[in-house]
Amino acid sequence: MLASHILKEKGRSVIAIPPEATLLEAARLLTSNRIGALLVLTPEGSLAGIMSARDIVRALAEDGARALTHMVAARMTTNVATCEENDTVAEIMQTMTSCRFGHMPVVEKGRVVGIVSTGDVVKTRIAETVREAQALKDYIATAEEMLPRNAH
Repeated sequence: MLASHILKEKGRSVIAIPPEATLLEAARLLTSNRIGALLVLTPEGSLAGIMSARDIVRALAEDGARALTHMVAARMTTNVATCEENDTVAEIMQTMTSCRFGHMPVVEKGRVVGIVSTGDVVKTRIAETVREAQALKDYIATAEEMLPRNAH
């Protein structure tokens, strides 16, 4: 399974915010869309960073309510790990686990084409495992049917 399979299943739309938006605007966008991270895109559409709910909570813990007036650019993660459509789900899962983050933008030719979350990866791996288990059951059932009757 590849990142492209996940995007085909979930869609390619991304919720983005400009770097000059406030953390309050980011929090409202996260809440209204029921998501955990926003891509921070430049006016040209290139990836500037990622803003997660965790980033906002960290800012609130450090600066209190006034943190909500800070610009996203000041609090976003700028060193963003990305993947490409032909990256495997196993590779994506490994990167997310080792780097300890839950969202990974999918980038092709310098442009964001989607985003993959931990939930997307887990859902895909479960579906893949169920398909493999069914294929094995079918294979065993077929093999048993081919055995001579007295071999059962």
